[in-house]
Amino acid sequence: MAKAKARTIIVRLISTAQTGFFYTTQRLRLGLPLSQVKYDPKVKRRVLFVESKKTKK
Repeated sequence: MAKAKARTIIVRLISTAQTGFFYTTQRLRLGLPLSQVKYDPKVKRRVLFVESKKTKK
């Protein structure tokens, strides 16, 4: 029997300020790619974070 796929996946949100800072979060597998405005401590302000490389669990 085939193994069922998980409903959620783990994704990495990368800062668009290009500081290398990232957040790791979950989203639905069938959902749209994430983009959020969050705090980047390296530039000490809120910047846009976009989903990029997916990580394995």
